Amino acid sequence: MQRLRLKADGRIVELRDGQEFPLAPAMPGLAVAPGAGPAPSETAPLPAVRDLRRRARLTQLEFAARLGVPVETIRNWEQGKRAPRGPARALLAVFAHSPQTVFAALATEPAPA
Repeated sequence: MQRLRLKADGRIVELRDGQEFPLAPAMPGLAVAPGAGPAPSETAPLPAVRDLRRRARLTQLEFAARLGVPVETIRNWEQGKRAPRGPARALLAVFAHSPQTVFAALATEPAPA
């Protein structure tokens, strides 16, 4: 049985004989050489979550509620235990430029279908 582990930086590695071996993504065109770092879009600088939250003058609890994420997620991001990825990273990048636009968009309730 193959043993896999998801690393905090988003990589998937195979565990064999106590060592980790990076796995290449299965989708064509996305193959990454073993040992290569994250994709360039993942390494683009993003202002610190704590700085973004403080600029908005919100507590961790208020910021989490306005973004719709658990307060533990905000704490982990601010303490460096985790890093925002994917949609959260995109949301924070937009937030860095226009926090009120993000809050306004997230405050609207979708119309029932």
